[in-house]
Amino acid sequence: MKKSTTSILTILLILITDQVIKVWVKTNIHYGDGFNILGLDWARIHFVENEGMAFGLSFGGVAGKYALSIFRIIMVGVLLYILRTLLRNNESRGLIVAFSMIIAGALGNIIDSMIYGLIFSESTFHGGLATLFPPEGGYGSFLTGKVVDMLYFPLIDTFLPEWVPIWGGKHFEFFRPVFNIADSAISVGVAAILLFHRRFFSATPHRTENEGPQPDEHAPSQEPSVES
Repeated sequence: MKKSTTSILTILLILITDQVIKVWVKTNIHYGDGFNILGLDWARIHFVENEGMAFGLSFGGVAGKYALSIFRIIMVGVLLYILRTLLRNNESRGLIVAFSMIIAGALGNIIDSMIYGLIFSESTFHGGLATLFPPEGGYGSFLTGKVVDMLYFPLIDTFLPEWVPIWGGKHFEFFRPVFNIADSAISVGVAAILLFHRRFFSATPHRTENEGPQPDEHAPSQEPSVES
């Protein structure tokens, strides 16, 4: 399989999975509600929304929302250019997949920001299920949609011992942020590059397997001498 095909399939698989789950959660689960995954208390589907940053973070109200959405679109353009360069340079399949995951995750959340405000009714606590394509129109405008989050893994949920400085006796929960498939794809892609493809940040150009060793510029000349 061509590396370009692998990249396209990776992006499509993540993007479709992310959007299908988001639409299902938005239209089938009340805001703030959810359920345990496979009956596990530490793995839950929990529906919340955020203003556009990863892991439930927000940024600067409506103006910040526009700025963040535009910034994301620009960054996706930059990432697509880098991915095209990686493909042309015949980089490793692992690095290309990692970049494809980051692009797919960014696109997944951009779609929420771009159109969810136009096609969904608003989700609120005790406000009923959201409607897709409501007759009265969506809850927002272009680029102001909220990102749907649903993955929640409170692996540790306890109270810290009293002897712990500052936080002793307080409630402690890990992992607290609620996120989505797109956030996961971005995180895994970035982690893969940092752990397994750190040479990407090096200035040394990558040689493909078909290229032979490069000549040493400082090596003495091997030209044969001319005999008289």
